[in-house]
Amino acid sequence: MKQFLSRLKPFLRWAILGGTLFFLARVLRSHWAGVATIRLNGSSWAYLTIALGITLSAHITAGWVWSWILRDLRQPVLPIPIIQAYLKTTIAKYLPGNIWHYYGRITAATRAGATSPTATLSVLLEPLLMAAAALLLTLLCSQQIAARYGGWAVGLQGLSLVAVLAIVHPKTLNFLLQRLSRAKQLAAPTSLEPAKGTTDRLEGYPVGPLLGELSFVLLRGIGFLFTLLAVSPIAAEQILLLLSGFSLAWLLGLVVPGAPGGVGVFEATALVLLGQSFPLESLLAGVALYRLISVLAEVIGATMAWLDQQWFTSVD
Repeated sequence: MKQFLSRLKPFLRWAILGGTLFFLARVLRSHWAGVATIRLNGSSWAYLTIALGITLSAHITAGWVWSWILRDLRQPVLPIPIIQAYLKTTIAKYLPGNIWHYYGRITAATRAGATSPTATLSVLLEPLLMAAAALLLTLLCSQQIAARYGGWAVGLQGLSLVAVLAIVHPKTLNFLLQRLSRAKQLAAPTSLEPAKGTTDRLEGYPVGPLLGELSFVLLRGIGFLFTLLAVSPIAAEQILLLLSGFSLAWLLGLVVPGAPGGVGVFEATALVLLGQSFPLESLLAGVALYRLISVLAEVIGATMAWLDQQWFTSVD
């Protein structure tokens, strides 16, 4: 059964990616005439510039939260190198497999002074905290969700949030850290290096990093809001619904396999969730522009981190 599932997994990834791209192509074909009429003026470019700056700030915040996680795990790392490593590896999530940014971060954290098991755990903990933050932000608009999809949708989100918060409980994380340390010892039984991973523990619930990830998701949502403002006006009463829909769409793009960087999954989910509340033509243009803004922010962040490292290296 396991062999069958392992063989099926690559086909499942391609099926998910192909299905979402097919859905987007159909919607774009049906509404292309309306999308083609959208024009960007001076205020639109100002909104897009603001969206780019906010999205870049979100990525820097995420790198800082990752350094916070490592320090909570009692690792002797400095924030600046960890933030630089985070920004440099983010762009690797678009490579096939959707794991290379995690590999790069584990390697960077280990070089910065973290033990290998704890570096691995920090990289696993970060998306879990992001998922919890996205669910928290989504539940801020539970009234709109219940009115549109029924109370069962709110209940399902609440149960998902409880499950994620249970996973990031210190007892669960310390158990995982202990298992990772044992696995490392078994993999290299002749190593003369002491098993430092067994002393690394999370002493309390990661409330601070969770709030940091909430700031990250909120900044991403605000960036999306300004991107939509570039193509269509947004009423004040629509803001919470927009942030909620964005958070859920971004979360699915994070967790659904087969879509590097959430490409296709985020866009399709945003169209489904928000298509009845916003003009579909504007929404299509908005999600396309936001993908461009997001990738551009990641490229700028990686470039800034590389230049910063080169500058300090030349000074030293």
